[in-house]
Amino acid sequence: MYAAIPDERFPIPAVDISAVDPEYLRQIVPFAGPEQPGTIVVDPQTRFLYLVMEDGQAMRYGVGVGRAGFEWSGRGVIQYKRAWPRWTPPDEMVARQPELEPYSIANGGMDPGLGNPLGARALYIFENGRDTLYRLHGTNEPWSIGRAVSSGCIRLFNQDIIDLYNRTPDGSRVLVRGAASPAPEV
Repeated sequence: MYAAIPDERFPIPAVDISAVDPEYLRQIVPFAGPEQPGTIVVDPQTRFLYLVMEDGQAMRYGVGVGRAGFEWSGRGVIQYKRAWPRWTPPDEMVARQPELEPYSIANGGMDPGLGNPLGARALYIFENGRDTLYRLHGTNEPWSIGRAVSSGCIRLFNQDIIDLYNRTPDGSRVLVRGAASPAPEV
């Protein structure tokens, strides 16, 4: 499941799962929440993403989430998906980190590849027809799964984002729970 993927546009290395808490590895779990099959539910407090399936089950993925002050919660849809996306940090991020200016929207962003923060795939979350600027995406920093380290986006192992990308059509519903939301019933 976390082996190298040499036939990708940019060959993806294996994840050393001996360094990962096993609870964050992809697995099917019971799910008793009210969301319909095909819905993505992100629970930042527990660091899990659930893809709701039929028969009271969900595919659960470990995730890295936004650090304090960079969280987003709400309901949206996956407006579109990209394999090996370009990365363009939002203007607010460039203002905080001027060294990112070469990758700004005005400069065309960062080319796809293993060094790109979005990793192998990205799913773009829109709310009420507007881009939230939050993404579900891959990461080349497997140590970050299970932690609050990002600038708000939800990151998965590259192997997991490829799996989620393949299971999720454009228009899929997304729920990112807020701090006051009850945890999913699993």
